[in-house]
Amino acid sequence: MIKVLFFAQLRELLKTNEIILDKIQACSIEELKKSIISTHPQWAVHLTNHAIMTSVNQTLVSSDHIVKANDEVAFFPPVTGG
Repeated sequence: MIKVLFFAQLRELLKTNEIILDKIQACSIEELKKSIISTHPQWAVHLTNHAIMTSVNQTLVSSDHIVKANDEVAFFPPVTGG
């Protein structure tokens, strides 16, 4: 099982804050996105946005990071401060 969280504007665009993926083998973030898009094709435009940031277990990672069972993955737009 992999828990996938969506934050900020991305959560609003996808109309959900999380999904649970069962039966997912170890895979890269990029492969995980493809898997999510295969079941939610309407999300493709948002999840393929190169500005989207990703964390695994609350640590920022790149798209080639390998996700394993019981990981928590979060997708969120870039954050700016002020």
